[in-house]
Amino acid sequence: MNDTNLRLMSIEKLKEKIEDIEICMFSTVEPDGRILSRPMSTRKMDPDGTLWFFTNELSEKVDELEMYENVNLAYANVNKQSYVSISGSAEIVKDRMVIDKLWSPILKAWFPRGLEDPNLALIKVIPHSAEYWNASSSKMEQMLNVAKAIMKGKQYETGEHGQINLR
Repeated sequence: MNDTNLRLMSIEKLKEKIEDIEICMFSTVEPDGRILSRPMSTRKMDPDGTLWFFTNELSEKVDELEMYENVNLAYANVNKQSYVSISGSAEIVKDRMVIDKLWSPILKAWFPRGLEDPNLALIKVIPHSAEYWNASSSKMEQMLNVAKAIMKGKQYETGEHGQINLR
């Protein structure tokens, strides 16, 4: 299998892991080195794996991204016990055609001026790698397995865990 096919399979696996999770914790690095996270809604994932988010270009996160492009996106679906951490690089996109294409009226709740807002911008995240965890059983079964691990003095096995390389 060639590199292109492996990359496409990796992107498809990542898409499957996050497609039902709308909100992620989007983490950036502040000027003093601290990591800052905030909830953000993923607008779209392109076939090449690129993730898109709306933002105000005057926000502090935009300043942080201009200084340090590396980001982390943490997705969690507690009901399915599915967790994904994506590392990538981000850039600000002000292309009005792309903004128009990705716009949805629901976004007016965060951007009241809608498409007329001159500060409306996108964050484009190119994922480099991802790590995921999935529980392999129901919550009741997980609780029983935790109890067994405690009684036997062994480490609890959490289910499926893996890495996805997207470079």
